[in-house]
Amino acid sequence: MVENICPEKKQEFANICLARNTVARRIEDISSDIKRQLMSKGEVFDFFSIACDESTDLSDTAQLLIFLRGVDDEINVTEELLDLQSLKDQTRGKDLFVAVSSVIDDMKLPWNKVSGIITDGAPAMAGERSGLSTLICNKVIEEGGEAIKLHCIIHQQVLCAKYLKYDHVMKPVVKTINFIRAKALYHRQFKQFLLDIHAEYEDVLYHNDVRWLSRGSALQRFNSLRKEIKEFLETKGQPMRELSDPIWLADLGFLVDITSHLNVLNTSLQGKDAAVNQLYSHLKAFGRKLQLFQRHLSQTQANTIHFPALQEIMNSFSQDNISVQMSRYAADIASLAEEFKRRFQDFAAIEKEISLFSSPFSVDPDDAPEQLQLELIELQCDSELRSRYQQLSLVNFYRQLDKGRFQEIRTQAKKMLSLFGSTYLCEKTFSAMNFNKNRVRTRLRDSHLRDILRIKTTAFVPDQDCLLEHRSQFHPSH
Repeated sequence: MVENICPEKKQEFANICLARNTVARRIEDISSDIKRQLMSKGEVFDFFSIACDESTDLSDTAQLLIFLRGVDDEINVTEELLDLQSLKDQTRGKDLFVAVSSVIDDMKLPWNKVSGIITDGAPAMAGERSGLSTLICNKVIEEGGEAIKLHCIIHQQVLCAKYLKYDHVMKPVVKTINFIRAKALYHRQFKQFLLDIHAEYEDVLYHNDVRWLSRGSALQRFNSLRKEIKEFLETKGQPMRELSDPIWLADLGFLVDITSHLNVLNTSLQGKDAAVNQLYSHLKAFGRKLQLFQRHLSQTQANTIHFPALQEIMNSFSQDNISVQMSRYAADIASLAEEFKRRFQDFAAIEKEISLFSSPFSVDPDDAPEQLQLELIELQCDSELRSRYQQLSLVNFYRQLDKGRFQEIRTQAKKMLSLFGSTYLCEKTFSAMNFNKNRVRTRLRDSHLRDILRIKTTAFVPDQDCLLEHRSQFHPSH
């Protein structure tokens, strides 16, 4: 109306703030419409899995995030926030189960279509007897289905990364970083010092144990600035003796390099809409890399081509005792590889199903489930389908398979596509939760917080026509 009647006043009208009740009411309406669309979508799901994670907000309320990943008969994948449950009392496994059950029942989702559940591995989530995952799987079995229980692949990778503690390296590094950054004067002087000598970086980075990539980033920055840090500390009368020790520097270089490789893996595991086979392929590739690293460092003349920081230290200090350390580094990598193997047993248990889904033309029919063998032979002998498999994405390939001819293979594909591989969406949404429910908004209602997060994370577009049809008055008075 403004554009047609008085276009010169358009900006003035745009600057008018809506009343807070109007904003709240519109957020509620949009969230309600998104939930309606999700319920409608859920009616046609053939399989769906859930991802659950729990965290405490600034008002000490335990917030349980429940995400859904569903697949319909046309193999369309949907990832949406199912609900945010606010827990005022205890957060035991049975309490979490009651909350999740109420949400699934409220959304009218059939339990026998639950293909899996993934959590962060906390005892209340993944306990063998009374954890949420166990209770959910038992419920699915009672309803005639079968669910896979998984521990978030990113959380397990982070736990594996912490296996190489190297406290004799980390503690002096963290202590030095804190010494520089804790006092405002020292911090300003250090930054000016780096600026004056035209250093590669302008500052050191804090290490926060909660942030996944922080350890590798802090170590890499410290190693790059170690000469400047040494000189600065000497001017303050706080020399760091470790920076003159070749063995300690070699340990620092090794830790910088291995955490850098771990950070690359962590980054590749993050992101929306990642299928479980994609995440597991990154994990298997890293396992092969660890074997390569171990072989290289175990040689008589250690090959450090994939360890540039360690190689730089070795070139700077041509001492034989540094070369002796290579066998220890190889042993540490072997231990790390064993830790990865131990922690990812739940993914290894479904490796055959993952391989069948991602590489159907490479699987021996004798190794496939009996109900899939005949269809698998038909698939592998069809040259046209083999050509499509090479040209199309995996999802589009299964989407184009004939429903009558390859019913069992499509069912298996839908089940695998419905699985979450990580709780990345939960972690990302918790960041949005902390941003919205912050120190100056601790009184934000749980229902409003849920509505905000649902709108923030959804891929659905609100149906404005439907919203207006159900309103008796478009602009009610306050």
